[in-house]
Amino acid sequence: MGNLLYVIAILLIIGWAVGFIAFSAGGIIHVLLVLAAIVVIISLLQGKKAF
Repeated sequence: MGNLLYVIAILLIIGWAVGFIAFSAGGIIHVLLVLAAIVVIISLLQGKKAF
């Protein structure tokens, strides 16, 4: 489950970066970044070993 959270976080960060560079989608791009950060924080709080 921990690896899945990291995969989701990485995908969200990549999606945010691509959207930030390529498109002007407004707040949706920043929502992706916030979701990625939340996933990383949750995984850190669970105490799972990173990668």
